Parts: sequence; structure tokens; C-alpha cells
Amino acid sequence: MQILLVEDNPGDVRLIEEAFREANVETTFHTVHDGDAALELLRERQRAGSTTELDLALLDLNLPRISGFEVLEEIKNDDELTAPPVLVLTSSKAEEDVARSYELYANAYLTKPSNPDEFTKLGKAVEAFWFEEATLPPAPA
Repeated sequence: MQILLVEDNPGDVRLIEEAFREANVETTFHTVHDGDAALELLRERQRAGSTTELDLALLDLNLPRISGFEVLEEIKNDDELTAPPVLVLTSSKAEEDVARSYELYANAYLTKPSNPDEFTKLGKAVEAFWFEEATLPPAPA
């Protein structure tokens, strides 16, 4: 699985990567630390006609430079920009953040666990649903 991880906290990056490893998901992470870098990576992959499709994006909302909300807005409003399913993965439990994320077409909203051991459970749940159960549309040609 190819995952775009947009996360500025190195500790959370490590926990997320370990969670997928422990969930026995063979995963390659393309990690960037701010929203600007995420959009640039998506655009560059599109310009280059990357043969390796991203299967999923995990997006934090609280990012430097360009926020997660702004990333979602750009994906929603730029008809030329293609992105994989985007799962918001953030520490915010605020109802307005949940609502705004879905308004901007996030595919799911997940709250980061407060306990590091719970990251493994989260990784297994993401893997079970998004990679085994969900049927996604084909990638644009």
C-alpha cells in the first residue's frame, strides 16, 4: 500500500508507521510535514505521470504553512488535481472540525488515540476497512 502521510509531529509519524507495520500491512509511506508539501507532492506525481498510485492519504489538520483544511479545499476546488481517498487523522474532537472536514470531501475523520498502544488498533481498523472492505473508484486515466 502506498500512503501519503501529512503529519508535522515526528512522534506521531513514528507511531503511525509502527501501527501499520504491527498491523502487518506492507506499506510505503510518502511522508511530508506540511500542507504545502502535500499539495506539491500530489501535483508533482500527477505531472510526472507516476506509475505508482497512492492508495490513501492520512491528513493532519493542524499543519504549518498550509493547514489540513486548506489542503482539502484545494483538492476539492482544483479539477485538475487528483488525490487518493483522504482520511483526516487529527487530535481534534471538535464537532466543527468534523463537519468542515466532511464538507470539504474528506472520506473519513479519525481522532488520534491518546495512548500510543491504541495506534496499532487504529492501523488495523484502517487496513481492514480501506484495503479489504471498501470498494473505491478506479484511478483516473
